[in-house]
Amino acid sequence: MKTLTKIEEEYQEIILLVKEPMRSHLLMELMTEMEREYHIPMIRTEDWEIKNKPVIALYRKINLNNNLNF
Repeated sequence: MKTLTKIEEEYQEIILLVKEPMRSHLLMELMTEMEREYHIPMIRTEDWEIKNKPVIALYRKINLNNNLNF
């Protein structure tokens, strides 16, 4: 499993070095990887988010940046 630090590093590299449309594709892949590795639920649950604050914070950061590209 990749650490959140490693995922954050990959995110920064994508944002700084990759142009669209590949940037959006790579950010989506990173989010999918997080969903799988950290078992992020498809339906938002407050209990899960409270227990996994650093995970959901990074996931939302990636998602927000990805949505800004559209």
